[in-house]
Amino acid sequence: MSERQAALVASGAGYRAGRATILDDIDLEVRGGEVLALVGPNGAGKSTLLGLLAGDVAPTSGDVALDGRPLPLWHPRELARRRAVLLQANQVAFSFTAQQVVEMGRAPWIGTERADDDPRAIDDAIAATDVAHLAGRMFPTLSGGEKARVSLARVLAQETQIVLLDEPTAALDLRHQEQVLRIARRLAAEGRAVVVVLHDLSLAAAYTDEIAVLAGGRLVARAAPAEVLTAERIEEVYGTPVRVIPDPGTGAPIVLPRREL
Repeated sequence: MSERQAALVASGAGYRAGRATILDDIDLEVRGGEVLALVGPNGAGKSTLLGLLAGDVAPTSGDVALDGRPLPLWHPRELARRRAVLLQANQVAFSFTAQQVVEMGRAPWIGTERADDDPRAIDDAIAATDVAHLAGRMFPTLSGGEKARVSLARVLAQETQIVLLDEPTAALDLRHQEQVLRIARRLAAEGRAVVVVLHDLSLAAAYTDEIAVLAGGRLVARAAPAEVLTAERIEEVYGTPVRVIPDPGTGAPIVLPRREL
Protein backbone atom coordinates (compact mmCIF):
# COMPACT_ATOMS: atom_id res chain seq x y z
CA MET A 1 0.00 0.00 0.00
CA SER A 2 1.14 3.51 -0.77
CA GLU A 3 2.00 5.90 2.05
CA ARG A 4 0.45 8.78 0.15
CA GLN A 5 -2.45 10.48 1.90
CA ALA A 6 -5.98 9.45 0.92
CA ALA A 7 -8.05 12.30 -0.53
CA LEU A 8 -11.27 10.36 -1.10
CA VAL A 9 -12.35 7.28 0.82
CA ALA A 10 -15.27 4.99 -0.01
CA SER A 11 -16.27 2.83 2.96
CA GLY A 12 -18.69 -0.02 2.35
CA ALA A 13 -20.19 2.03 -0.46
CA GLY A 14 -23.01 0.46 -2.43
CA TYR A 15 -25.67 1.52 -4.88
CA ARG A 16 -28.96 -0.13 -5.70
CA ALA A 17 -31.39 0.84 -8.45
CA GLY A 18 -34.70 -0.75 -7.58
CA ARG A 19 -33.95 -4.42 -7.06
CA ALA A 20 -30.69 -4.30 -8.99
CA THR A 21 -27.42 -4.04 -7.08
CA ILE A 22 -25.04 -1.92 -9.16
CA LEU A 23 -22.28 -1.65 -6.55
CA ASP A 24 -21.83 -3.64 -3.36
CA ASP A 25 -19.61 -2.97 -0.34
CA ILE A 26 -16.85 -0.99 -2.04
CA ASP A 27 -13.86 0.04 0.07
CA LEU A 28 -11.56 2.28 -1.96
CA GLU A 29 -9.01 5.01 -1.29
CA VAL A 30 -8.10 7.68 -3.83
CA ARG A 31 -4.67 9.10 -3.04
CA GLY A 32 -2.86 12.26 -4.08
CA GLY A 33 0.10 11.76 -6.38
CA GLU A 34 -1.36 8.67 -8.03
CA VAL A 35 -3.28 7.71 -11.14
CA LEU A 36 -5.82 5.00 -10.35
CA ALA A 37 -7.62 3.19 -13.19
CA LEU A 38 -11.05 1.65 -12.79
CA VAL A 39 -11.46 -1.26 -15.20
CA GLY A 40 -13.92 -4.08 -15.70
CA PRO A 41 -16.46 -5.41 -18.18
CA ASN A 42 -19.56 -3.53 -19.29
CA GLY A 43 -22.01 -3.17 -16.43
CA ALA A 44 -19.38 -3.76 -13.75
CA GLY A 45 -20.24 -0.46 -12.04
CA LYS A 46 -17.23 1.67 -13.05
CA SER A 47 -19.13 4.82 -14.01
CA THR A 48 -21.43 4.49 -11.02
CA LEU A 49 -18.43 4.24 -8.72
CA LEU A 50 -16.94 7.33 -10.32
CA GLY A 51 -20.26 9.09 -9.71
CA LEU A 52 -20.12 8.09 -6.04
CA LEU A 53 -16.57 9.41 -5.75
CA ALA A 54 -17.63 12.66 -7.41
CA GLY A 55 -20.61 13.13 -5.10
CA ASP A 56 -22.93 13.19 -8.11
CA VAL A 57 -24.50 9.86 -7.10
CA ALA A 58 -25.52 9.22 -3.50
CA PRO A 59 -24.65 5.75 -2.18
CA THR A 60 -27.59 3.69 -0.95
CA SER A 61 -25.29 2.07 1.60
CA GLY A 62 -21.97 3.05 3.14
CA ASP A 63 -20.45 6.43 2.41
CA VAL A 64 -17.79 8.39 0.55
CA ALA A 65 -15.78 11.07 2.35
CA LEU A 66 -13.47 13.82 1.19
CA ASP A 67 -10.84 14.72 3.76
CA GLY A 68 -12.83 12.76 6.33
CA ARG A 69 -16.05 14.66 5.65
CA PRO A 70 -18.96 12.85 3.93
CA LEU A 71 -19.62 14.25 0.47
CA PRO A 72 -23.27 15.23 1.18
CA LEU A 73 -21.95 17.69 3.80
CA TRP A 74 -19.93 19.62 1.23
CA HIS A 75 -21.53 22.64 -0.45
CA PRO A 76 -21.63 22.11 -4.24
CA ARG A 77 -19.41 25.11 -4.96
CA GLU A 78 -16.94 24.04 -2.28
CA LEU A 79 -16.89 20.54 -3.75
CA ALA A 80 -16.34 21.96 -7.24
CA ARG A 81 -13.18 23.63 -5.96
CA ARG A 82 -11.83 20.29 -4.77
CA ARG A 83 -12.72 17.90 -7.55
CA ALA A 84 -13.37 18.09 -11.30
CA VAL A 85 -15.32 15.49 -13.26
CA LEU A 86 -15.30 14.48 -16.92
CA LEU A 87 -18.40 12.48 -17.84
CA GLN A 88 -18.84 10.10 -20.76
CA ALA A 89 -21.45 12.33 -22.43
CA ASN A 90 -19.77 15.50 -23.66
CA GLN A 91 -22.85 17.66 -24.10
CA VAL A 92 -23.77 21.25 -23.25
CA ALA A 93 -27.30 22.62 -22.96
CA PHE A 94 -26.81 25.55 -25.36
CA SER A 95 -24.69 26.36 -28.38
CA PHE A 96 -21.43 27.67 -26.90
CA THR A 97 -18.06 27.96 -28.57
CA ALA A 98 -15.30 25.58 -27.54
CA GLN A 99 -13.55 28.52 -25.86
CA GLN A 100 -16.64 29.22 -23.75
CA VAL A 101 -16.93 25.58 -22.73
CA VAL A 102 -13.35 25.61 -21.47
CA GLU A 103 -14.03 28.86 -19.62
CA MET A 104 -16.87 27.13 -17.75
CA GLY A 105 -14.22 25.25 -15.83
CA ARG A 106 -13.36 28.47 -13.98
CA ALA A 107 -16.91 28.99 -12.65
CA PRO A 108 -16.16 27.61 -9.14
CA TRP A 109 -13.53 30.32 -8.63
CA ILE A 110 -15.73 33.33 -9.45
CA GLY A 111 -15.42 35.90 -6.69
CA THR A 112 -12.27 34.36 -5.18
CA GLU A 113 -8.63 35.39 -5.35
CA ARG A 114 -8.03 32.54 -7.77
CA ALA A 115 -10.25 34.23 -10.35
CA ASP A 116 -7.15 36.24 -11.27
CA ASP A 117 -5.72 32.98 -12.62
CA ASP A 118 -8.54 32.51 -15.14
CA PRO A 119 -6.71 33.62 -18.33
CA ARG A 120 -3.60 31.61 -17.51
CA ALA A 121 -5.55 28.48 -16.46
CA ILE A 122 -7.70 28.57 -19.60
CA ASP A 123 -4.71 29.07 -21.90
CA ASP A 124 -2.80 26.24 -20.19
CA ALA A 125 -5.75 23.86 -20.50
CA ILE A 126 -6.28 24.66 -24.18
CA ALA A 127 -2.60 24.13 -24.92
CA ALA A 128 -2.40 20.87 -22.97
CA THR A 129 -5.32 19.34 -24.88
CA ASP A 130 -4.35 20.63 -28.32
CA VAL A 131 -7.65 22.45 -28.98
CA ALA A 132 -6.51 26.02 -29.72
CA HIS A 133 -7.59 25.63 -33.35
CA LEU A 134 -11.10 24.70 -32.16
CA ALA A 135 -11.60 27.67 -29.83
CA GLY A 136 -13.94 29.60 -32.12
CA ARG A 137 -15.96 26.61 -33.28
CA MET A 138 -19.47 25.99 -31.93
CA PHE A 139 -19.31 23.01 -29.59
CA PRO A 140 -22.17 21.03 -31.24
CA THR A 141 -20.32 21.11 -34.59
CA LEU A 142 -17.27 19.32 -33.19
CA SER A 143 -16.57 15.64 -33.75
CA GLY A 144 -16.86 13.24 -30.83
CA GLY A 145 -13.13 13.25 -30.26
CA GLU A 146 -12.91 17.04 -30.47
CA LYS A 147 -15.73 17.39 -27.95
CA ALA A 148 -13.91 15.00 -25.62
CA ARG A 149 -10.71 17.05 -25.78
CA VAL A 150 -12.51 20.37 -25.24
CA SER A 151 -14.37 18.85 -22.29
CA LEU A 152 -11.09 17.64 -20.84
CA ALA A 153 -9.72 21.17 -21.23
CA ARG A 154 -12.68 22.43 -19.18
CA VAL A 155 -11.78 19.95 -16.44
CA LEU A 156 -8.12 20.98 -16.49
CA ALA A 157 -9.04 24.69 -16.35
CA GLN A 158 -10.90 23.98 -13.11
CA GLU A 159 -7.53 23.23 -11.45
CA THR A 160 -8.68 20.94 -8.66
CA GLN A 161 -6.66 18.54 -6.51
CA ILE A 162 -8.87 15.60 -7.49
CA VAL A 163 -9.60 14.78 -11.14
CA LEU A 164 -12.17 12.11 -12.08
CA LEU A 165 -12.27 11.03 -15.73
CA ASP A 166 -14.90 8.68 -17.15
CA GLU A 167 -13.66 6.97 -20.31
CA PRO A 168 -11.72 10.05 -21.50
CA THR A 169 -10.09 8.12 -24.37
CA ALA A 170 -13.20 6.45 -25.80
CA ALA A 171 -13.64 8.79 -28.79
CA LEU A 172 -9.98 9.60 -29.35
CA ASP A 173 -7.41 8.52 -31.91
CA LEU A 174 -4.20 6.82 -30.85
CA ARG A 175 -2.15 10.01 -30.46
CA HIS A 176 -4.73 11.75 -28.33
CA GLN A 177 -5.34 8.66 -26.19
CA GLU A 178 -1.68 8.73 -25.25
CA GLN A 179 -1.84 12.48 -24.72
CA VAL A 180 -4.71 12.19 -22.23
CA LEU A 181 -2.89 9.62 -20.14
CA ARG A 182 0.30 11.67 -20.21
CA ILE A 183 -1.75 14.58 -18.86
CA ALA A 184 -3.04 12.29 -16.10
CA ARG A 185 0.53 11.37 -15.21
CA ARG A 186 1.55 15.02 -15.11
CA LEU A 187 -1.32 15.84 -12.76
CA ALA A 188 -0.27 13.04 -10.45
CA ALA A 189 3.33 14.27 -10.53
CA GLU A 190 1.98 17.60 -9.27
CA GLY A 191 0.47 15.78 -6.29
CA ARG A 192 -3.07 15.54 -7.54
CA ALA A 193 -5.28 12.47 -7.26
CA VAL A 194 -6.49 11.13 -10.61
CA VAL A 195 -9.09 8.41 -11.18
CA VAL A 196 -9.74 7.30 -14.74
CA VAL A 197 -12.23 4.77 -16.09
CA LEU A 198 -10.65 2.85 -18.96
CA HIS A 199 -11.51 -0.10 -21.19
CA ASP A 200 -8.05 -0.44 -22.75
CA LEU A 201 -6.17 -2.59 -20.24
CA SER A 202 -2.80 -2.09 -21.93
CA LEU A 203 -3.24 1.68 -21.82
CA ALA A 204 -4.15 1.45 -18.13
CA ALA A 205 -1.07 -0.66 -17.46
CA ALA A 206 1.23 1.78 -19.25
CA TYR A 207 0.22 4.93 -17.40
CA THR A 208 -1.39 4.19 -14.03
CA ASP A 209 0.07 3.53 -10.61
CA GLU A 210 -2.65 1.09 -9.63
CA ILE A 211 -5.59 -0.63 -11.25
CA ALA A 212 -8.86 -1.44 -9.48
CA VAL A 213 -10.82 -4.23 -11.15
CA LEU A 214 -14.60 -4.27 -10.82
CA ALA A 215 -16.82 -7.22 -11.66
CA GLY A 216 -20.47 -7.69 -10.88
CA GLY A 217 -20.52 -4.51 -8.83
CA ARG A 218 -17.73 -5.63 -6.51
CA LEU A 219 -14.07 -4.67 -6.22
CA VAL A 220 -12.17 -7.88 -6.97
CA ALA A 221 -8.59 -6.57 -7.04
CA ARG A 222 -6.50 -3.46 -6.62
CA ALA A 223 -2.74 -3.30 -7.01
CA ALA A 224 0.02 -2.30 -9.40
CA PRO A 225 -0.73 -3.18 -13.05
CA ALA A 226 1.66 -6.13 -13.19
CA GLU A 227 0.03 -7.68 -10.13
CA VAL A 228 -3.54 -7.14 -11.27
CA LEU A 229 -3.37 -7.88 -14.98
CA THR A 230 -2.73 -11.60 -15.03
CA ALA A 231 -4.18 -13.75 -17.77
CA GLU A 232 -6.05 -15.82 -15.21
CA ARG A 233 -7.77 -12.83 -13.58
CA ILE A 234 -8.61 -11.14 -16.87
CA GLU A 235 -10.10 -14.33 -18.30
CA GLU A 236 -12.16 -14.84 -15.15
CA VAL A 237 -13.45 -11.25 -15.05
CA TYR A 238 -14.00 -10.67 -18.77
CA GLY A 239 -14.89 -14.21 -19.80
CA THR A 240 -12.53 -14.31 -22.76
CA PRO A 241 -9.07 -15.84 -23.26
CA VAL A 242 -6.10 -13.46 -23.38
CA ARG A 243 -2.33 -13.38 -23.51
CA VAL A 244 -0.38 -11.01 -21.29
CA ILE A 245 3.11 -10.07 -22.45
CA PRO A 246 5.56 -7.43 -21.17
CA ASP A 247 6.11 -4.29 -23.19
CA PRO A 248 9.65 -4.56 -24.61
CA GLY A 249 10.42 -0.97 -23.67
CA THR A 250 8.80 -0.53 -20.26
CA GLY A 251 7.92 -3.99 -19.02
CA ALA A 252 4.30 -2.93 -18.48
CA PRO A 253 1.74 -5.65 -19.24
CA ILE A 254 0.21 -5.71 -22.71
CA VAL A 255 -3.10 -7.56 -22.89
CA LEU A 256 -3.96 -9.29 -26.16
CA PRO A 257 -7.02 -11.43 -26.95
CA ARG A 258 -6.40 -15.03 -27.97
CA ARG A 259 -8.10 -15.28 -31.35
CA GLU A 260 -9.03 -18.39 -33.26
CA LEU A 261 -9.42 -17.43 -36.92
